[in-house]
Amino acid sequence: MAAAVGITITWDDFAELSTVIPSLTRIYPNGQADVNHFHAAGGVSLLVRELLGAGLMHADVKSAFGTDMHAYTQEPFLDGDQLVWREGTRESLDEEVVRPVARAFSPTGGLAVLDGNLGRGVIKVSAVKPESRYVEAPVRIFDDQSQVKAAFEGGELDRDVIVVVRFQGPRANGMPELHQLTPFLGVLQDRGHRVALVTDGRMSGASGKVPAAIHVTPEAVDAGPLAYLRDGDVVRLDPDKGELRALVDADEWAGREPAICDLDHYHHGMGRELFAGFRQLVGGAEEGAAVFGGFDAADLPGGHS
Repeated sequence: MAAAVGITITWDDFAELSTVIPSLTRIYPNGQADVNHFHAAGGVSLLVRELLGAGLMHADVKSAFGTDMHAYTQEPFLDGDQLVWREGTRESLDEEVVRPVARAFSPTGGLAVLDGNLGRGVIKVSAVKPESRYVEAPVRIFDDQSQVKAAFEGGELDRDVIVVVRFQGPRANGMPELHQLTPFLGVLQDRGHRVALVTDGRMSGASGKVPAAIHVTPEAVDAGPLAYLRDGDVVRLDPDKGELRALVDADEWAGREPAICDLDHYHHGMGRELFAGFRQLVGGAEEGAAVFGGFDAADLPGGHS
């Protein structure tokens, strides 16, 4: 969306915001509460009030109400048959779900950017226990999430392992949701194994308790670094240091050829043929997997970075 109007936003921008904005909610998968619990505990009005009060949100942004962001500290009510707006609660009604800035669950938002010889990716650690975040283990490589299920059910992953699912990026197959992986990896972690996921695909917020380096770019289909990994290579995932690295001898790495995957089954059926042009034009995950590219936003009339 930003690229479409000439604004450049990178993962570093989000990571910088994450370092200064605390975690104020515990909503699934970061906690047991759902959005209904959140609303009952104070909801959006309380959250916006806390962020504004701590100077963590720009108040002078025009809202859909035609006013500034203070409008979102109000809640709608019915007075008879009339809709009225009143100030929302000023204190949390359940601090296990939403808290004030002064008693935040965490001082940061839990989003980090990863860099290393495997490319760049992002990771969300807000639901990952600190002792589970660092993983250094041999990789097992898959080209489809259904293969992970088969390997899990066959007992092939019952060890310390970093599961790599590649050829899942925007150019390869449109970057599908990989949430099916979470239950299997969670079981392995519960058995006491050091477990992580690395993928050029995407996962929703339900990535949960298992550290997952997602959106890794450049993607494998473009001969990105993930295409040079081999089963058994040891990979280091360290969210605290922002590191994603294959611990492979440099000469050996340089002598490898990138893996190739037959993606034809992803591109045909269910109307997927219609999206061939988009797959050819789409940019990388950090650019929003968009087709708006080839320009510097700062050079556009009124554009800025």
